[in-house]
Amino acid sequence: MDEKKHVLKIRGLNVSFKTSAGVVNAVRGVDLDLFEGETLAIVGESGSGKSVTVKTVMGIRASNETVNAGSVEFTYRNGEKEVTEDLVKLSAKEMRQRIKGKRIAMVFQDPMTSLDPTMTIGKQIMEGMRYHYKTPRAEAYKRAAELLEEVGIEDAEKRMKNYPHQLSGGMRQRVVIAIALACKPQLLICDEPTTALDVTVQAKILELIQDIQKRTGIAVIYITHDLGVVAKIADFVNVMYAGKIVECGTVDDIFYEPRHPYTWGLLSSMPDLDTADEKLYTIPGSPPNLLHPVKGDAFAPRNEYAMAIDFEEEPPMFTINSHHKAATWLLHPQAPKVEMPAQLRRRIDAMLKGGQ
Repeated sequence: MDEKKHVLKIRGLNVSFKTSAGVVNAVRGVDLDLFEGETLAIVGESGSGKSVTVKTVMGIRASNETVNAGSVEFTYRNGEKEVTEDLVKLSAKEMRQRIKGKRIAMVFQDPMTSLDPTMTIGKQIMEGMRYHYKTPRAEAYKRAAELLEEVGIEDAEKRMKNYPHQLSGGMRQRVVIAIALACKPQLLICDEPTTALDVTVQAKILELIQDIQKRTGIAVIYITHDLGVVAKIADFVNVMYAGKIVECGTVDDIFYEPRHPYTWGLLSSMPDLDTADEKLYTIPGSPPNLLHPVKGDAFAPRNEYAMAIDFEEEPPMFTINSHHKAATWLLHPQAPKVEMPAQLRRRIDAMLKGGQ
């Protein structure tokens, strides 16, 4: 593990929001590791804290948001030097000048929220280079056109003069990726970047991000609740529930050897063409309201395998092997032996057979 270089190391991150109804504890002690050249997927239901976690990394804070505890250490190259900074401690101005768009870039769900409708595509791609690196206009223009070609937009010269509304959704998302890559960041965060696109365009965008990663060695964080996407692109997966990471491991650990009942539920509720089961599984109940303190395991009320201790004490992260951990009391040596649901076991066995 030591030879891999950390890009991002989050420890004990705790984020809350003040609302008219009270304080919402959206992120409750997140630990996360990302290494150079790797793709980490963060999965979980809506409201589990995925976007809040990465927006904290990006320094995108709401006015009613407080980072109560924790550190977000980001390691980047500055010329020949390697620098590690705790992003939580940087001011908004420092984040803007040193980090945002320059060393960490983000691709959002809806490209129209990221693009300025009044500016040409070319100008928007050049903007970051001109701001961060004072790149001369002619050079920035040339690089912007090259970036458009790199992200698969034909007739780049012509497209440089277009406005966002003149492009299709898939092309707009490619432009957003070109803008994100303009300053050669070391970390790319993709927050559901293909949700608004149709399936064929979605596949192309995913391939594009993988291709860029192979060429540049950039580290990628992918936020999604589409497990099909995760299987295609991730090296590592963090499963998030109620503001905490409840299971983390390699993509094979999570898909073939899941150990947390919530992960079982997520995988069981994936549509599958090969299964003989007529009904699609759904996890019973709904996530807890984080306005109220959570006692014990947040997943306990929805967990058919919950024991008495689940309602009393929060489970620690149990280590399964060097790269796989899960926070469930079922992994305690004294817990009863519980196997994953038979329906999921059959499905995983079929996947393993198909992959051989």
